[in-house]
Amino acid sequence: MGSVSGVPSSVASGSASASTEQLVQPRLADAVDVARAALLDAGETGVGAYLGVAAEDDCAATHRFAADLPGYRGWQWAVVVAAAPGSDRVTVSELALLPGPDALVAPRWVPWNERIRPGDLGPGDLLAPPAGDPRLVPGYVATGDPEIDETAGEIGLGRKQVMSLEGRLEAAQRWHDGDYGPESEMAKAAPSTCRLCGFYLPLAGSLRAAFGVCGNEFAADGHVVHSGYGCGAHSDTTLPTGAGSPVHEPYDDSAVEVVALPPAGEGAPAQARPGADDRDGASVVVGSEAAAENGTAGTGTAETTGTAETTGTAETTGTAESTETAAVEPPEQTD
Repeated sequence: MGSVSGVPSSVASGSASASTEQLVQPRLADAVDVARAALLDAGETGVGAYLGVAAEDDCAATHRFAADLPGYRGWQWAVVVAAAPGSDRVTVSELALLPGPDALVAPRWVPWNERIRPGDLGPGDLLAPPAGDPRLVPGYVATGDPEIDETAGEIGLGRKQVMSLEGRLEAAQRWHDGDYGPESEMAKAAPSTCRLCGFYLPLAGSLRAAFGVCGNEFAADGHVVHSGYGCGAHSDTTLPTGAGSPVHEPYDDSAVEVVALPPAGEGAPAQARPGADDRDGASVVVGSEAAAENGTAGTGTAETTGTAETTGTAETTGTAESTETAAVEPPEQTD
């Protein structure tokens, strides 16, 4: 299987523009059978439907066929045909299997020394800067004079290497475009900026004008933030008027609730005649008991019994106990 050199992007993408197809010479565009036969003669299998042709130049064109091969979904067979100016004979230059726009391909190869990403460094790992790292420049070298060396250490010059201007600019751009930059969603919704916040701790050196560290444990604590960044935990944040839950009287469901009841006999039916004595009440009670024994508890007599219980005469006066033994004469029956 050969490789195609100089194949246009339209071949790899599987789509050719109309203007490109118009530039294909007729004798090259008609060489579809020649291109398919070249694949079959080479012993290639899985040559599927014809997909189109794209011009390489005035003397060459590339025909594309679908590749019906297991594991090569979306790939295409590409056959380059050519013809000399003024000649009617078409010859095959190259053929290859190329990925189409929907093909599953491996990711771009990355050299091993470029594969480390932010967050990959773990406890105990060692990562040395590459030789000639443009982010670093030589720093102050000790002279041996204690006074000079001590002063140099106080102003941050007691290091072999320091960040170069290029390194500082890269870091500043990365912080500006990160999660704690002025264009983040949190910053856009904040009531104010970090440069006006009491928790903002500016950096030293040339980065002081635009960057600092957040000291609020409930916000971006310990992160480098842009001075134009902001959040809802700003030191000058005040709650809006009326915020919070309304105040309600506490309710104790274990307390005893005092309920005023109506006087006894206030809701009694008309059977309780005005001026009736305790004897009448006792008679009602005894009569209801007799009715219950006769199986008439489900009639209006049972309601009369409820009336006797509502009045409470038998319970409060004790008359019912003294009159239960008295014989109650039934009403006379008339023919």
